[in-house]
Order: sequence, then structure tokens, then C-alpha cells
Amino acid sequence: MKVRKLAALGAATVLAAAMAACGTDDDAGGNGNGNGNGEWPDEIVLGLVPSQDVDELVEDADVLADLISAELDHPVRAEITQNYTALVVAMQTGQAHIGMFGPIALVQAADQADANVVLQSIRRGTESYHTQWFTNNPERFCQTDVVEAENPEGNTVSYCNGTDAAEFGPVGDEALAEVEAGETIMFVDEGSASGYYYPATQLQAAAGLDPFNDIDAQFGGNHPNAALAVQRGDAEIGVSFDDVRNDLVEEDPAIGSDLVVFAWSDEIPNDGVAVAGDLPQDLQDAITDAFVAVIETDEGLQAFDDVYSIEGLVPADLDALDVARQVAANFGD
Repeated sequence: MKVRKLAALGAATVLAAAMAACGTDDDAGGNGNGNGNGEWPDEIVLGLVPSQDVDELVEDADVLADLISAELDHPVRAEITQNYTALVVAMQTGQAHIGMFGPIALVQAADQADANVVLQSIRRGTESYHTQWFTNNPERFCQTDVVEAENPEGNTVSYCNGTDAAEFGPVGDEALAEVEAGETIMFVDEGSASGYYYPATQLQAAAGLDPFNDIDAQFGGNHPNAALAVQRGDAEIGVSFDDVRNDLVEEDPAIGSDLVVFAWSDEIPNDGVAVAGDLPQDLQDAITDAFVAVIETDEGLQAFDDVYSIEGLVPADLDALDVARQVAANFGD
């Protein structure tokens, strides 16, 4: 199966496409061309992409950058980019030295920006996650009774089609067959693995719909916005990481029951950390060690949790990222 990637939004995406032509097809780890003898940049730039309110992310990212800076004993500055495509461009052009990427963007950073993927995130004790599909119209997409349950975070949320009891995806493929041609679907971002690539791939397999020509794909910009858009009725179905409702329930307790999760995608390798491949090797190693050292402290663990709900960091699984590369290839990336 191969599908054609839509023209992405914004000037940053156009720039990325142009510069990608100069990229390479190295493996998921980049080319490892740090020579260990070069000068460290005066300031190291850590690039991040919003998955929450931008103002809040700026504050959280600054805290994380300060902790990494203290561990490295070298200045580190956090920068928030518009999306993953813009962050790949920043890595290509030397405007960012470290990037925290979703899995699709990780392999794009390796292939297009010669970055080295060094670490992957741990959440809920696992190195993988999945897309959740949710709806404000359970009568249409729930083939079983809606179940209200308390999730691991202690929030009451609604499920159907077995998503309350499953441990791994995929789940609920049969319900996706209910998606009709012309359906409005609220995705997250065109560079997001769980918010676009994986669910669009799943939709084509389950419903036989071309995600570029047969549906009305809308993008919320981040995971909470996609959920809120479906809650207010902009679309009947949408996607996010599992479970974005936890990030919204404090300000809107009704969202746990307003949005019913009815399907999951295949498992997706967790997001991770890439470093610029042209940095001196001693700096690449020092950055990797600093991330691990910071998250092993109470303050650092809180900072990583605040930024991206990360509970731990492990060496990158390059074989798992090759699967993400294959999904990206279906989209012509």
C-alpha cells in the first residue's frame, strides 16, 4: 500500500521538502559523523514541538533546558517550533542541535537531516503506544455497549469495542469500516505519527478510503485541540495519543464521557531524542548522558513529565523505528 502525502501547510514545510532533496537515506541512527574533536557551539539549542498549550510548553521547556544545561555545564536554550517538519528543517540548517521528535519525525530527522537517534521515551512502563480513535456519536461507531471505567490516572472515561480491556493495538478495526466517503476527521498534525500517519494508514486498510481524496482531513494542531474539536462537534470522530483526555479532564471533567474511545491503531514506537550528526562525538555522548542523568533525578523526572509525559529514557530501538519508516514511506516521505 502506498498513498500520496498531501502538500503540507506553511512555508516551513515547503522549505523542508526542498532541503530534503539534499538529505541521505541512512538508517534510523543517522550517520554518526561526529568527529569528537570539533568545538562545541557556544549555545546548544533544544528543539521541541507543541503537544500542549504553547505558553505552558515554553515554561516547561525552559526548566528542562536549564536542568540539561546544568548537567552539561554548558548553555542550553529551548526553542519551540511550529511542527515536526519545521524542527527537521532546524536540524538540517544547524538552528537546532537536539530535537525531541515523534517516531515518524525521528526517522525523517535521521534521513533528511543526518541526525543520530539516541534515546526513546518510556511511558506506562513501555516503549510503544498507539493512536486512540474517539467519537461524540457512540451509537454510530460503538459495536458494543459503552463502558465507563477508571483509567490508570484515576479519571472516569468512556470506552467501547473492547478498548477498555485491551493492552495493545490494533483494536476496533471493524468500527472504522463505518467511516464514510467525505467524512470529516479531526487529525492532529501532518507530521504526527499517532495523530496522522498511523491512523490514516489504518483507515485505508480498514475502510478502503484514500485518506487524501476520500475524506475531509482536518488538523487540530496538537492532541488536546483535536479532542476538544470533536467534543464541540466540529467532527464526529478524531484521533490523539492514548489518553489525551487526562490532559483535559481537570478543566473539563465532562470530556471523559463526552468522547468515547472506540478504536486503537497498531503499536507505535515511542518518541525520542535525536542529536545533530555533525556535532563533535564527545558532545553527542555528553548530551545523551545528560538526558539520562537528568531524568534520574526527581526534579528532572518532573520536568520530562511536564514537557511530554515521559517517565524514562532508554537507548533507541532502531529496528522498531524502521517500522515507522515503512509507514512514512507509504506517504511518499
